[in-house]
Order: sequence, then C-alpha cells, then structure tokens
Amino acid sequence: MRRRPREILICKQPWAMTAVIQRQYNGPPRGAEVRSSISVFCQGKGMWRLRAAFLLTLATGCVATSWRPETYRGTAPPVGPPAGVVFVANGAGDFRALSQNLATVLTETGAPLQIKTVEWSLGYRRYVADQVDHANHLVQGRRLAAEVTAYRANYPERRIYLLGHSAGCAVLLIAAESLPPNSLDRMILLAPSVCENYDLRPALRACRCGIDAYHSSRDRWILGLGVRIVGTTEGSCRSAAGLHGFAPVMANSQDAALYARLRQHPWDPVVEWTGHDGGHFGGNQTAFLRAYVLPLLSGN
Repeated sequence: MRRRPREILICKQPWAMTAVIQRQYNGPPRGAEVRSSISVFCQGKGMWRLRAAFLLTLATGCVATSWRPETYRGTAPPVGPPAGVVFVANGAGDFRALSQNLATVLTETGAPLQIKTVEWSLGYRRYVADQVDHANHLVQGRRLAAEVTAYRANYPERRIYLLGHSAGCAVLLIAAESLPPNSLDRMILLAPSVCENYDLRPALRACRCGIDAYHSSRDRWILGLGVRIVGTTEGSCRSAAGLHGFAPVMANSQDAALYARLRQHPWDPVVEWTGHDGGHFGGNQTAFLRAYVLPLLSGN
C-alpha cells in the first residue's frame, strides 16, 4: 500500500474540520499534533467532500509551510536622518513576508525610510484568531496610534506611512481613527479583510495624502470562501473590501470630499510580471512592492 506523506493529517469525518479551526483559535498544537507543515484532508462520501474540505483549509489558513521569514521589528536608519517611517502591519498568523520584502526593497533602492513592524498578532500561525478577534484589533490599533503620536512628537518633520496586509489593515484603520486630522501622510492597504462597507471617513481625515487600497476579484479562496466562512475582521460582514473594493459611505458633500482621498486599485494582468497573480499574497511580492508601492512612499 502506498504510504501517505507524513505532513498530511487525515480527518475521519468532514465535520472534524471544526476541530482544526478551533485548534487554530486556541493556539498551536501540542505533543503528537505538532507538524512542521500541515495540510488537512477529510475523507467523505464523494470527491466533493474532499475538495470542499481542502478548499476550507486553504481559506482558513490550515495549510501552511514551515518556512517563516526572519522577524523584522525595524530597520536600521539609512545613512543620515531618514525621511520617514513605514509602520507595517502584516497579515494574520504573524508571518513577516511584507516586512521582510519591503526591507529588501528599501535596501536595494537606498530609499531613506525606516520600517517598524506592528506586532499585533495573537501568535504564529493563529490565522483564524487573528482574523476574528476584533477586540485585539481595537487594542492593538489604539496602541499603534499612541506609538505614531509619540513618533510625530519626536520627529515632526518626518513622513509617517502605514502599510498593511489582510487582517493587519484592520489594526491600521483603527489606529488612524484615533489620530488627529492630517497626522499621517498616507495609508496603503493590500488585500484588506475588513468589510467592503467599512466606514473610511475617520481614517481618511487622518491621512493627508489619502488611502491607497488594492483589491483583487481573483482572491477567491481567502477573501472569497474564507471570509464567507469566518467573516471579516468586524465579524458581522461576509464580503471583504480586498475582493471587490470599498463601497463609499457618504451622507453629504463633505463626505464626498473625504472619499476623494481614497484611491482604489483593482488587480490587473499588467502587474503579473511582478509575481502578483491576483491571489491573496500577490501584493507582498518584492517586485510589486518596488514597482507600485515604493513610489507611494517617496513623497506626495
């Protein structure tokens, strides 16, 4: 009999997937449950159950590789005083791919910017918990607002940018809502897993140069199926802004003027050369950051 690969865990019933999700929420597995890499398949009556279970694991983050980028809490200042700082909120699960790849871009290009990683996650690989624990988003967002306020007081002449991916975008938006008008230079949201009807008006007031939001209708598994299962970061919505974009919330002409600060960037095949194929992690690719994100961090 052909042996199953060691990294595959077999669930005897389709509903055993709920135990996997619960384990993600409660923290890393212990003892014999530990795996360097885990994929989850559930045997059932018919191929459709196998496929549905596999897609569910993809959407909720149960499939993960053992590789984890080096932790970037911050970069060393460039030669001479930096022109500004980028606070980076990585996505759920405490992976640091966005921080690492942006650090690579800044090193290669010599851009005079610092990186400060926002350490908001509940723990490594705790994808579902990071997505649904809105109380943690609120706490971490307010903590970030205090850090930004202190940085602005110490370096009033420097630019301040917020860059986030997926659930990390919720933390950035909450931070911006707690800050005075025009206290940030710009916010960039990559595949945000907040609701498409999220009220951006308070955050837009805080961003002098506005918000740039990237979304992709190809992000069907994580922001499509996954969000339909676990919800957006607020918990009461099943349609993510990172899939189809934000729907403006406008009650008067002042709101319309605020939303003029929002620039939405739908995925386009023209960016495929950067490695961004429209999937959930495409915006984290080094070439994409260099070509499309870095120019937004280079001034007005």
